[in-house]
This record gives sequence, structure tokens and C-alpha cells, in this order.
Amino acid sequence: MDALITFSNSPVGHFIEIPEEVKAGTIVVVESPRGLELAKVVKINPAKPEEDSDDEGEKISFVKIATEAEIKTDKENLKVRDQIKEKTNQLIRELGLEMKISGVDVTLDKSKASIYFTAENRVDFRELVKNLAAIFKMRIELRQIGSRDETRIMGGFGLCGKECCCKQFLTDFEHVSVKMAKNQNLSLNPTKISGLCGRLLCCLGYENDHYVETNKLMPKVGSTVETPLGEGKVLYNDLLKRIVQVRIGDESNYEVKNFELSQIKQNKDKNEAKPKREA
Repeated sequence: MDALITFSNSPVGHFIEIPEEVKAGTIVVVESPRGLELAKVVKINPAKPEEDSDDEGEKISFVKIATEAEIKTDKENLKVRDQIKEKTNQLIRELGLEMKISGVDVTLDKSKASIYFTAENRVDFRELVKNLAAIFKMRIELRQIGSRDETRIMGGFGLCGKECCCKQFLTDFEHVSVKMAKNQNLSLNPTKISGLCGRLLCCLGYENDHYVETNKLMPKVGSTVETPLGEGKVLYNDLLKRIVQVRIGDESNYEVKNFELSQIKQNKDKNEAKPKREA
């Protein structure tokens, strides 16, 4: 039967086939491109997406249910990972390489270590790999990753005060654009709309559809509308509450009032009659 599994360092789910006796919550041994690893079964017979998001190289197969000894060994491997990371950073400084280590994975049998790094430019790490293999007596693989994957591996807390979504639950990185921030009337200050990875906040896309649809209903800022208190000019739209802020009166004598969208009547004839300014 099918199951959804996750590895300890990532919320990304992977679909594999498992025997019927395996239950949700079970720690299992799997064979991945990296070697033998432990994973947790999070769901039995999950609904699969139309297109499998796993790439061609990420083939994972069930081996067996993990024993207490294997679970203990996996925890002990955390110390090995720290040792490899520390030594790698030392060698990077000695060799003068322009790269930064983000994380290390070690297979269950300690036969292979995968080291993840970020770098501005291409790095010749052949000497680094040679030295690490000689020291730790295992196969060493270096993988260059992007800034988003780096944040997923290292973790951290976002502007909201909660752990980064990519570390908690995001299984894929959706496309995020500055237009989404504009749709939500957010400040375009990079420090306000960027995450720890330096890229646009993933959460900009969570409610974007709602803002796009609500924007279609709201009157344009600067347009003329009819209110219960008379004609006025739209100053601001609160998209979440569907409140329209309107200036009633002329520029020398006016008042600003808030109205619910249902109280507003858009004066299309008057707005369309305004001539367009030439650039």
C-alpha cells in the first residue's frame, strides 16, 4: 500500500510503497539516492497529486521497520554530522574556498555523508572532498543549494515570530511575486516583504487569490462614488474588512468617512468621463 513519509530535516513528503503491517507514525528504514536513511510514516494511503512532485533522481524505497538500535544509531549520527560540519568549515578556511555549509546528512551505516552548501560562484571543491574522505573514511558528496533550501535546512523564525513555513510544513516552493505584495497594499520595502532567505515571503501567496478577487469588487482609489452621505472620492480600500475610506466635500471643506462596500455605489459614468492624462 502507499504511504507518505518525511525525513527529520525536512517537511517535504515522499510517496513510497510499504507492507500492510506498517502503521502511521512508524519509523522505517528506506533506501534513497543518499543511501540507507530513517524516515517517519506520516500517512497511510494518502491522496496523491496529479503529477508527482519528486524529481527523477529522488527514488525512495521501503527496506524495513527500524529497530530500537537503528533509531539509537541515527541519533548518535547527529554527533558525526556536527564533527563533519566543523571539520569542513575548518578546511574551507584553510583552502580559501568561497562557500558556506548549510547542513550535513549521514547515512545510517555511516558509509556516506552529504554536505549541503551555498556559494556565489562556482567552487572547485575536489581537494576538500579528498581530505574529508581521508579523515572520515566514508564517501563524501557536496551539493550546492539555493537560499530557500538553505533556510529550510537551517531553520529560523520569520517576521511573524513563528518558525519558517518551509521548515514547518511547506512541501514545495510556490512562485511568489512583487505583484502579490502590491495586491495586498503592502509596503514594498525589501526588509518588510523578504524572509530569512532574502527572497520574497512565501506567505504572500497564501491569501493572494482572496485579495485579487476582492480588488475586483472595490472601487479604484481616486474614483468618485456615491455614499449615504453624498458623493465623495475614494482615498483607501481595506481589502480584508471590505471598508472604503471616502473624502466627502471639496478640498477646502471636507470630512473623511469609512463605509462598508455594500453602502457604496460606484459612479461609473463620471469616472469613465474623465479624460486620460497624456504621459
